[in-house]
Amino acid sequence: MRFSFIFFFCFFSVISFSQDKEHTSYVDVNYFKGNIALHNNSILHLIKGHPEGYIISWNKKTYGYNNWEKRFNYPDYGVSYAYQNLKNDVLGTVASLYGHYNFYFLKRHLILRVGQGLAYTENPYDKYDNFKNIAFGTAIMSSTYMMLNFKKEHIIDRFGLQAGVTLIHYSNGNVKAPNTSINTITLNVGLTYSLDNEEPEYIAYNEEDAVLKKYTEPLKYNLVFRSGVNESDVVDSGQFPFYIASAYVDKRINIKSAFQLGADVFFSNFLKEHILYRSLAFPKNNNFGDEDYKRVGVFVGHELFINRNTLITQLGYYVYYPFDFEGRVYLRAGLKRYFSKKWFGVLTIKSHGAKAEAVEFGVGVRL
Repeated sequence: MRFSFIFFFCFFSVISFSQDKEHTSYVDVNYFKGNIALHNNSILHLIKGHPEGYIISWNKKTYGYNNWEKRFNYPDYGVSYAYQNLKNDVLGTVASLYGHYNFYFLKRHLILRVGQGLAYTENPYDKYDNFKNIAFGTAIMSSTYMMLNFKKEHIIDRFGLQAGVTLIHYSNGNVKAPNTSINTITLNVGLTYSLDNEEPEYIAYNEEDAVLKKYTEPLKYNLVFRSGVNESDVVDSGQFPFYIASAYVDKRINIKSAFQLGADVFFSNFLKEHILYRSLAFPKNNNFGDEDYKRVGVFVGHELFINRNTLITQLGYYVYYPFDFEGRVYLRAGLKRYFSKKWFGVLTIKSHGAKAEAVEFGVGVRL
């Protein structure tokens, strides 16, 4: 529980020091209860009871003072704290802190929230004391949650209601084995409370916005270097650094979207150790231990521009694939932050289907 107090301190610090005249804000408190989704038969022994918990969020409303706010129908953004009891002595409880966006539909009655952050479990895998917890290989993990709710504000004065479904995902991105991860699908109900007496008017579209709708750019050339550490699925096989060099061209077709085409070169040192392990443990599988651990992939992708933050998704295929590991198709998804017109940082998760291989930290330039 000590980590929970740290989360609460950070959460309320943001609320206290983030007010301004161009925005209003509100808080919402949600209770949820549901089930662990069976995405892998190896976690059958971990599915017991019905996980439950709560989410406390602070949300900052936008009104169109910045152009990106109009383009996305005046979204909210803020921070969330979540606490979940997984109703299992092996999994224990998890506390999480997120940054999130709320996107609105159906005359602002339907809200889609997407949050990304860090989670802490007080009961991770331990080969002596908690060897059954193959879901959480580390105490600190990445976490994503999505909430689809119907919401009605100001039902009674500043109070409102919301209800719907919430999906919460925990994974350490294979930084350390084991990492089968956990997904909980829940129903939630909650209260909202406005922190401001009055709200400004939404700023309508104007001629400048109409021009921006037709915005395009010539081809841009990108170079990215990514790195991190990860481990194979074999517990205690060791964490090793990896390095990825990427080059791609992108074409921005409008103010929101750009399409990408490029290539990756992967130097995955964990795979070097895994190749040797497979050759010794399974000699009949025609692995000799001297296969090349490097891989080369080509990919297509999309970049969604919100403001200085963007969301990237990529689908790749290994064209150089000397050792069979999890299949030739790979996925990458994550966030990019532009520090200037050219330079950016990037945080992504690379996976093969639903199975994560690595959390990637990178820097790049767009020319």
